[in-house]
Amino acid sequence: MQQARLIVNPEATTTSPRARDVLTQALANQLHLDVVETKARGHATELAFDAADDDVDVVIVLGGDGTVNEAVNGLLADRLAANAPALAVVPGGSTNVFARAVGMPEDQVEATGDLLEALREGRERTIGLGRADGRWFTFTAGLGLDADVVARVEERRAAGRRSTHSLYARTAVGQLARRKDSAPMRVELDDDPEADIALVLVGNTSPWTYLGRRRVDPFPGASFDLGLDLLALRKIGLTRALTAIGAMLGPGSQPLGGRNVVHRHDLTRFGVQSEEPVAFQVDGDYLGQRTSVGFDAVPEALRVIV
Repeated sequence: MQQARLIVNPEATTTSPRARDVLTQALANQLHLDVVETKARGHATELAFDAADDDVDVVIVLGGDGTVNEAVNGLLADRLAANAPALAVVPGGSTNVFARAVGMPEDQVEATGDLLEALREGRERTIGLGRADGRWFTFTAGLGLDADVVARVEERRAAGRRSTHSLYARTAVGQLARRKDSAPMRVELDDDPEADIALVLVGNTSPWTYLGRRRVDPFPGASFDLGLDLLALRKIGLTRALTAIGAMLGPGSQPLGGRNVVHRHDLTRFGVQSEEPVAFQVDGDYLGQRTSVGFDAVPEALRVIV
């Protein structure tokens, strides 16, 4: 039997204590299982890092995208993928972009069944990840409006609000309505630097996020098997944003185009600069204000049980 560590976020949006108990028992029937709960933000990074030092074969995360991101950063701290435990995910958040991107069912029971089957059959894949100033991210990073929205939602969650898609949507509209012009950003690309940028989105897979069951897809060509995709907007306002989101929700969506849009596909490395601090997020977690961020794509960075 494989050695496994199950990292549980007890505050995850869609996970009840009863569901956790049932899923834990199912996993324990097939694995030598160590179950640990996160106590605070950043704790999953410590737990995953310790698991790698304790000869654990697979780290399983029961939580949302933020907990997954923390665990990935613990698994890969100063390690190559070949020397780190594999990652497995049972979705427990409100959106679960990463779990859905690697093909896990949204239902926790079905996802656990798929995971147990994959472990029995030895199914795994090695995927590429992004890094932003050394911080690993699995599916997205951003500077500007989207990070402002993430920051505001985190404030509301800390005040007791439940994380829902409607909360993000209402917060985004409110931020757009109140938004003041900020210092423009500059994207440093080897072939053609771009200035006067108001919003930067970076994608490592498709889609960027979901509204309920609907994909929001600003860079439909992004893939775990390629480099990073960049989408930058020169101007952002309520009308422009709603138009862009409408295009991203369309069936068979194509990358946004036009004079207001900068799109680059399959990038290995680039940087973003700003004269004034702007909000910064990775995988839906707010990381504060930055005046510069360097991005790079790392192929075959993480082993995932699928």
